[in-house]
Amino acid sequence: MAVFTPVSLDDLTPWIKQFPLGQPLALKGIASGIENSNFFLTTERGEFVLTIFENLSFEQLPFYLKLMHHLADRGVLVPAPIANDRGELIVALHGKPASIVTKLDGKSQMDPQPAHCAAVGTMLARMHLAAVDYPLQQPNLRGLDWWNETTPQVLPFLDDSCAHLLRAEMHFQDAFAGCDTYRQLQQGPVHADLFRNNVMFDGERLTGFFDFYFAGCDTWLFDVAVTVNDWCIALDTGVLDTARVRAMLDAYHAVRPFTDAEQTAWQPMLRAAALRFWLSRLYDFHLPREAEMLTPHDPGHFERILRERIATPAPGLRG
Repeated sequence: MAVFTPVSLDDLTPWIKQFPLGQPLALKGIASGIENSNFFLTTERGEFVLTIFENLSFEQLPFYLKLMHHLADRGVLVPAPIANDRGELIVALHGKPASIVTKLDGKSQMDPQPAHCAAVGTMLARMHLAAVDYPLQQPNLRGLDWWNETTPQVLPFLDDSCAHLLRAEMHFQDAFAGCDTYRQLQQGPVHADLFRNNVMFDGERLTGFFDFYFAGCDTWLFDVAVTVNDWCIALDTGVLDTARVRAMLDAYHAVRPFTDAEQTAWQPMLRAAALRFWLSRLYDFHLPREAEMLTPHDPGHFERILRERIATPAPGLRG
């Protein structure tokens, strides 16, 4: 985890009086994530999650927190933001934006089986449909523009093989984003980071999606590709597990059928999803920010996934 802004109970006690949560009793850093400072917070009223935002601004944050409210109101299982006594969801703490949300039950499923993948596929499709009428707009801040900005920053750190792969894939993705098929893809708010550690389960029962702070408006297919690239692979090789892929895609398709354009775009989008996280991990590894408890993720993981997606056709969207 990255704790960029340490917080103590003494810091929290006067600040939290503006929330209907009672006195803070315990505060513990959460051992995942590298973008924000996250803490498990126990108060007299229960268990919550406190987030201090290190990159997102006060102006950007309403998109994320109001999206969570919007989804929760429509039956999608997500944490509920807690408003203070002035109705504000975002309040300054140590000079940075901060929020408190409810803590989901269950735990992350780090060894997912087809049943878990099917549950994720169903809820992801429900989430996309539930957000169709969400009124706020914000682009995916880690989308194509960010890839083009970040590529020249990380290229000097790469050997010839990786530099060639990155340049070639950026050329491919720039061309893909300009094609007619891409323009036909359905779009809306997406999670954009739905990894195994951002979903909670109680056994095989999905209890919620969380960590929406990479969300933005993008193609729904990109969201599916990001999710498949984490939930449905052998972690040591990046090779797709057909049973898990089929379970997730069939469950999603049953709720929100895939289009012909999405079927055509599926292979390039799996590559795009791998590239996005390879780039972000390269950036965090080679150009790290100072933080307590920060362990950057291995960029080689998504390099392997990208090479595998280029080399091997994936199962189709429709079985």
